[in-house]
Amino acid sequence: MSDLLRVSGGPTKPEIIAIALSKLKLRSYDRFFDVGCGTGAVSIEASSLVDSLHITAIDARKEAIEVAKKNFEAFNIPNVNLVFGESSDVIAQAEKVDCAFVGGSKNILEVLDALAAKKARRIVVDAVRIETVVKIIHRMQELGIFHEVIHVMVSRGVDLVGETMFKPENPVYIIVGGTDKTN
Repeated sequence: MSDLLRVSGGPTKPEIIAIALSKLKLRSYDRFFDVGCGTGAVSIEASSLVDSLHITAIDARKEAIEVAKKNFEAFNIPNVNLVFGESSDVIAQAEKVDCAFVGGSKNILEVLDALAAKKARRIVVDAVRIETVVKIIHRMQELGIFHEVIHVMVSRGVDLVGETMFKPENPVYIIVGGTDKTN
């Protein structure tokens, strides 16, 4: 994944992707939506883990769509429907949504409403701002789809005068919901 082209705000760190994908419980032939796809890192990793995954990657930033397209080509991910637009509108027009990873918080309440209306089995949202986390939890609770919230801190070893120290990354909150109530 270190070969990914980059875009502002991304990519999602590999450790966070691993936890998010484990919480999504993806299955073959799922219709997976990567909301606020950025570089496409989450979709690329999901595609490598699950056969026959139907991926829709959405972003409202043209720069992100261009970068994701190049990354999908570089990693030979052919089964992606890459969409430029407002995520809640794209979701509302979808026939079915089994699982969704939400990496952006723009219009998050509308996105959650659209995913709940589609009866998404699993929804995983990554957020870094505490106000956003609270908003997401409250909306998921209102919709009856809230499962759990996880606070993740990752530190990376870096060289410090020939020895190793740990430098923390920004903490991330992973909010899990959906119609599937199993953990």
